[in-house]
Amino acid sequence: MNLRISDTMMTGDHTGHTARPVPGRPHGWEVSWLPGQILDRNAAITAMLLADIASRGDLREGHRLWPHIQGWAEELGLTAPDAIARATHPPSDISHQHDPASGQPNLEAAD
Repeated sequence: MNLRISDTMMTGDHTGHTARPVPGRPHGWEVSWLPGQILDRNAAITAMLLADIASRGDLREGHRLWPHIQGWAEELGLTAPDAIARATHPPSDISHQHDPASGQPNLEAAD
């Protein structure tokens, strides 16, 4: 697994999902499988890691990586099953629809 991280984009070897900076938000990133949520750079890296791992398929409770997946998902305000389900959907265009007032992930949209 390789993530490529630059100042303008994050991509992974095994996923079509991407992360990009949010225009007008110097420290905000949006990940294609979490549209509408503004993440900081570290959370965007976590989200891309999850997407890359999820693309390998057959991840469920009992898998050797499950405890890590649970922790990474919790960092994003999600459960592990929800994170895997979302990250395995094909990417769509990032719309940059987010809650500009808080600068925080819109966790209600994750439900």
